[in-house]
Amino acid sequence: MTAATGPRVGRGRNGRRGGRGGRAWRGYLYVLPAAAVYLAFAVLPALHTAYLSLFEWDGVTLGEWAGLRNYREVFTDPALRGAVFNALVLVVFFAFLPILAGLAMTGLLSLPRASLGGAGPRRRGLGVYRLLFMLPQVVPLVAVGVTWRWLYGEDGLVNETLGGIGLGGWARPWLGDFDWALVAVGLVGTWVLSGLCMMLFLAGVHKIDPQVYEAARLDGAGPVREFVSVTLPQLRGELAVALTVTTVAALASFDIVYVTTGGGPGEETTVPGLLVYKLAFSEGKVGLAAALGVVLSLLILVLVYVINRLSRTEGT
Repeated sequence: MTAATGPRVGRGRNGRRGGRGGRAWRGYLYVLPAAAVYLAFAVLPALHTAYLSLFEWDGVTLGEWAGLRNYREVFTDPALRGAVFNALVLVVFFAFLPILAGLAMTGLLSLPRASLGGAGPRRRGLGVYRLLFMLPQVVPLVAVGVTWRWLYGEDGLVNETLGGIGLGGWARPWLGDFDWALVAVGLVGTWVLSGLCMMLFLAGVHKIDPQVYEAARLDGAGPVREFVSVTLPQLRGELAVALTVTTVAALASFDIVYVTTGGGPGEETTVPGLLVYKLAFSEGKVGLAAALGVVLSLLILVLVYVINRLSRTEGT
């Protein structure tokens, strides 16, 4: 091969050197608008919040330097620590229970596919089931909170149902009960997020090779064994995504709690998101609210990092 006919090393498709580098910087130009919006509305506000957390400020007058005093109060004030604990309790209802419910619904809705290796007739009404389970994701959370506040009322559907089946002794003002208010709010989150988990898992099921199910079936596996031994291991990525999304929703919860209980009774359902709002706009403690927001953000980042690390470790 002569020099005249040989390849042009280091030249782009147009015959000029640096063609790949030119395409690279043009690619960054496409990303620049989105990066600018993210910088302006996410990164800079986060940095400004961290800056405000170092001051005692009421939002109106000149702030006073506080250093790490606000952070010490976050970790020592029982009310603030209680709000973080309530958020961690909600992780059970917003994350673990929806994932279990989503897996159960996925197993039921994908049963014909699993048992037949992707062949055969599809279950009738599958689209209707998906629509019903995803309905909570379409309805605004404020409307969800208002609806469940009525359902949980003393004369609401929950108590009426309990009375109708002979369990009237369990009837109570659920959202006003000190022992059951947090559980009642958590079950609303379970209802809201179960459909989202189900859709993530159903999408993962449709990516599984039908031949894997056929091999399991030849080994004598039934529908339940197929789901546990074939479907569930293949949903590792979807499980990590669902756990991440639902955990963030639990720790950053605000809408449902604000509409249903407002943090009551007492402080039994107060969560960090709601407490940040109260501290900043009702009590004039902007610096303390910012410190609590920073701590909450760091907690979310740590948990998301742990979830991603565990999912990668199990996948290797």
